[in-house]
Amino acid sequence: MSKIFLEDVKIYAYHGVLPEENIIGTYYIINAEIHTNLWKASESDDLNDTISYVDINEIIHNEMKIKSKLLEHVAGRIILKVHENFPEISYIKLKITKTAPPMKGEMKGASIELEKNFNLNN
Repeated sequence: MSKIFLEDVKIYAYHGVLPEENIIGTYYIINAEIHTNLWKASESDDLNDTISYVDINEIIHNEMKIKSKLLEHVAGRIILKVHENFPEISYIKLKITKTAPPMKGEMKGASIELEKNFNLNN
């Protein structure tokens, strides 16, 4: 099993059900776990034999620019876009944390986590 991780990617974006969330915005923290075969790259030392985490990061940033009401919708778009660009990926887990949700009390954030196994079509 080979994995690529992007950890604590911090992006300012405008998602939420409440109108003010789409105007004010807040920071989001994104964590991604991607399963693919990295052994060819481990032998060749060639970027063409792996999946560039720079490209994955770019997809995440581009999808986070598109306003959505639900973080589930954002995560689903990111997962499908990453897999569309890199069909050799077998599994993706994505966690998005809204750092300042409009709720009572102090908290580090509110998160959703979405995962998809492309080998099992679930």
